[in-house]
Amino acid sequence: MSDKILFQCDYNEGAHPKVLERLVQTNMEQTPGYSEDKYCEEAREKIRKACGDDSLAVHFLVGGTQTNVTVINAALRKHQGVLCAVTGHINVHETGAVEACGHKVLGLPSPDGKITAAQVAEAYEAHIHNDSFEHMVQPKMIYISNPTEVGTIYSKAELTALSETCHKYGLYLFLDGARLGYGLAAPDNDLTLPDIAALCDVFYIGGTKVGALFGEAVVIKNPELAQDFRYLIKQNGGMLAKGRLLGLQFDALFTDGLYQEISAHAIAMAEKLREAFTAKGYTYLAPNRTNQIFVIVPDAHLAKISEQFEYSYDQRIDATHSCVRFCTGWATREENVDALIRCVEQL
Repeated sequence: MSDKILFQCDYNEGAHPKVLERLVQTNMEQTPGYSEDKYCEEAREKIRKACGDDSLAVHFLVGGTQTNVTVINAALRKHQGVLCAVTGHINVHETGAVEACGHKVLGLPSPDGKITAAQVAEAYEAHIHNDSFEHMVQPKMIYISNPTEVGTIYSKAELTALSETCHKYGLYLFLDGARLGYGLAAPDNDLTLPDIAALCDVFYIGGTKVGALFGEAVVIKNPELAQDFRYLIKQNGGMLAKGRLLGLQFDALFTDGLYQEISAHAIAMAEKLREAFTAKGYTYLAPNRTNQIFVIVPDAHLAKISEQFEYSYDQRIDATHSCVRFCTGWATREENVDALIRCVEQL
């Protein structure tokens, strides 16, 4: 077993102690299955309150890929596809799961992990004005993630513009929030949960990467997507028999501001690392203030860093430099951050 300190992702640890406490406290209780228990309902109410909308439908699933596939299947007919950044998670890191279910992912170029309202409009207009449009996959949904795959976030103005464009063309707007807590806690963020709930047709609040053992909370604003959604959860293998395990975790995360608190911790640790990297003269692939740091490092330095620390390799920049990702999370220890900083300072 490696004794290296891990910075390659934000789900190396298990779950926040308060989440585990809730699971242990209720372990021997008898409850209905399939997320129809009182704990799931209490968690739904807390999420609705945090989003500022009592009309929202809230459902719990186990993981991100399962959630993305289920939401997209609920929204699209067989001839329809989903537009996203070429770096988007569903386009790169889900083993073709969306395509395997019969929907094409339509990638749009993006230097920073984001797509714009203008790109969406251009792509849709190009489709409907093509003489062969009926022979092509019809764009029907916009998929974005916040934070993105390169750690950047959408501003309220950008999300508003996307939402308005989607309404104009009759497209669904879906926000992948696997790391949403870290995006909301970023120093340069101006979005709130109520903003996201109002502007998106559907989004989800990530638990797996933000303090839960596992689990994502799907929040549906558009009633068209809410109809029969539980059928799709079951059909896609997402209806957990012991569904209360999901509700209990989100109930704990949305009690007394825990979700916000632990997200802010991850950002504080990332900011400390980022300050040290900048002082060393390192530059960044896509500057951001979230918990994913895509930093460009001399290969000679990486060889030394690799002796003590794990990170994710992203891409080669030139003959002597690589871009790697250091990721902090809800459980990142400050002493581990300090150890990495000392290592970098000595290079």
